[in-house]
Formats: sequence, C-alpha cells, structure tokens
Amino acid sequence: MTLRPPVEPMLARAVESVPGSGVLGEPAFEQKFDGYRALLFTETGAAADRLLVQTRRGILIEDRFPDLVAAAEQLPDGLVLDGELVVWDMAAGRLSFEGLQRRTAARGRAARELAASLPAFFIAFDVLQEDGVELLRRPYRRRRLRLEALFAGHRLKTPWTLCPMTTDLITAQKWLESWTDVPGLEGIVVKAMDQPYQPGYRGWYKLRRRDTTEAIIGAITGTLLRPQLLLLGRHDAHDRLRPTGRTVPLRPEAAHLVAGSITAADEDHPWTGMRFASTWSSRDSLDVTLVRPELVAEISADTAVDHGGIYRHPVRFKRLRLDLTTRDVPRFGAEPDTAAG
Repeated sequence: MTLRPPVEPMLARAVESVPGSGVLGEPAFEQKFDGYRALLFTETGAAADRLLVQTRRGILIEDRFPDLVAAAEQLPDGLVLDGELVVWDMAAGRLSFEGLQRRTAARGRAARELAASLPAFFIAFDVLQEDGVELLRRPYRRRRLRLEALFAGHRLKTPWTLCPMTTDLITAQKWLESWTDVPGLEGIVVKAMDQPYQPGYRGWYKLRRRDTTEAIIGAITGTLLRPQLLLLGRHDAHDRLRPTGRTVPLRPEAAHLVAGSITAADEDHPWTGMRFASTWSSRDSLDVTLVRPELVAEISADTAVDHGGIYRHPVRFKRLRLDLTTRDVPRFGAEPDTAAG
C-alpha cells in the first residue's frame, strides 16, 4: 500500500518522568523541537511539484515553503517522512516559532521573500515509507536504521536534518536538563524500540518543562482590537469549559497577535453570566468580553494551583498555538498535561 496524504500522525502524551521498562521495554529518546509537526511525501516528477508537506491536521502547505520544494531534488521518490518543521531566524541566530507562524501564513512572492531571512528546516525522526513500500508495521528500531541509512546513502544536507536519538538514559537526562534552556528545544520524546507506527495513537511520551502548558482562551478584558488580559479555561471530564485563571497584562506584540485571531462569542457561550474576580479572593469583578472558546494559548505558570485546576497567580501568555485544537488541551485538573506535539 502506498501512503497518500492525509495520513494521521502518531502522537505523544506528556509525562513528568520516563516510563519504566515494564511500559516501554527498551526505550529510545529523541530531542523534541519547538515547531510544527509535519509529514513529507515525495512523488515522481519535477522538483517543483513532487513534494507534499502535510500538517498534523492534514492540510497541505508546501506552497508556503518554496525553499523545501527546491531542496526536494535531494530526496528519492516514494518517500514519506515524519518530523518537525522549524524556522531559523537569520537575524536573531536562533530557531523562531514566531517566524514559523509567519512562514505558514505567507504565499507566493511573500513566501519566497521570507525564505531568505527565515529559512525552513525539516527535522526527520521517522520514515513511514521508502521506495513506495509502507513501513508502519515495522518496529521503530528498523525504521530508525532505515532513516539513518537514507540520510547517509543520499548524503542529505540542509534543509533536511536527522533528529538526534539515543538509547542511553543518562544522555537523555542531560538533554532534558540542559538543552531545554536553548530556545527552540522543548525536551525529549520517549519511544519503544519495538513499537510499530500507529497513526492517531498516543503511544509515545513527551517530557518537557513543567511550567509550560496550554489553555483555552474564553474571554478577554479590554476590547477585541486591544485585549489586555486573557481569561483561560479547560474542559473537565464532562466537556464543560471550566475557568482556570487569567494572564498578566499582554505585551503590545502579543495583544496584536491575539486581536487578529479572536472572535466575539455567540449567545451560547458557557461562561455567559459568569463573574470573574479581579484578583484572587477579591470581591471586585473584571469587565470581560466573551470570545469564542476555540483558540489555544501556551502559558507559563507556577505550581500554585487550587480547587483541582485553578491557577492562584496570574500566568504569563507565551504564544498562540494555532497548530493545536481545544481537544489537545489538558483536561481541567489534569497535570502533567496530555497534549501532544
């Protein structure tokens, strides 16, 4: 069977420690990069039309990345790779998630211009098909060997990158403790060496810093054009949107980004008529505007959590996660989160 897009990727669940050998058997550890999950397909044809790049949601976005399309001549036909799409900010000298968001929104001439200052890279961590032969049922151990042989045999170079992997726990712990301080690296992903590739199944494990998680934007203070604070929530076990806290005041650039994405709520918003305290245990209420609870925010929070999932102190807004849906957000009271990248 030849794989064709859309293919649902295998997913990871977030944990706070490495699962024991009884769960995984022999584990493998990969570095987790801060980008967009993507699947790459090559077909027979000219470089300009033989590469397909699929997002986690199944959308084809190769038209936004002409630099990847041009480099597709390095790749053999009949190939399907799973990996992370990242962008390097030439001016800042680092990986840039904001730059990646700009790249995914640009087309045509704008996409070609951005490719010069924000070049894209594809960090491959799995091979799902080679020479037209589907490999999903092969164990990760064999797929990884084929992936390494692909990079060596075809002498693949920029923008194609092989994701670092180790089977040594001490090395993985060093990655987790030190590399996560480097912008663009989130932590590690843990996989089983004998594990097949199961589309849509959360069979991998992701370890990242505990102070970063996701929540749903349910309301704002300020106006739709100039939001000041975000009121956040999570769904509970009964799919009710429960308030979890609010952010500190947004910085101007963050407020501008949020303003361009939020939409006024419909009349059936689950928080209609609800009162929000201006500070913890305060009787003063915030003047809020309800918005459609469909956007996911990445936040940084401390460990002071009350009532099963309410942040006692304001959290810090880090960015919008346009690559995630509200279903990917941790459930109310569930920590560590179970979102997957």
